[in-house]
Amino acid sequence: MKFLAAEELAALLLQLKQGNEPAFNTLYLTYSKPLYKKINRVVKDESVADELLQDLFLKIWEKREDIRPEQSFVSFLHTVANNLVYDYFRKISKDKRLHARLLVNAVDYYMQTEEALINKETSGMIQEAINSLSESRRKVFILCKIEGKSYQEAADILGITAATVNSHMVNAIRFIKEHLYKKENISAVVVVSAMCYFH
Repeated sequence: MKFLAAEELAALLLQLKQGNEPAFNTLYLTYSKPLYKKINRVVKDESVADELLQDLFLKIWEKREDIRPEQSFVSFLHTVANNLVYDYFRKISKDKRLHARLLVNAVDYYMQTEEALINKETSGMIQEAINSLSESRRKVFILCKIEGKSYQEAADILGITAATVNSHMVNAIRFIKEHLYKKENISAVVVVSAMCYFH
């Protein structure tokens, strides 16, 4: 995320606290695009991401008097964004048809993101599933999804074919998703809240 110079940001925040709309607009133009990308990466719906982004900056305006220029404004933005996305998924998770999809999205996010910034409970659930894989599938999964190696590189390390690596990955991912789905006592809200911890 792009940062404003400390002095400029502090001045803008002081103006924002006083209800200065141009200062608010400058902050919006600076931070809205990267925040939108992060929100959309989680909710996977552009219209929802746009709506949540607007809600985020509306709350920033409403809470402007609570802003402390001496503290991290980016962290403040992330906290508000995290709460909004959490609330969004909490509402839709009441629909049981969406429960499995939310869990699958959490797994996909875990495997795709370079940051893998998820909370300890969700990370533990996924690690438990990985540990439950057969040895060969676990080795392939760790090499490809944790260490970031290509299928061919993993094949060379393990002395198997790339096609075998692909087969192990397909089965490993299916197993992990099914494992999470069976954890019905773990609320989809918890899973999604882990997904949207921005950094």
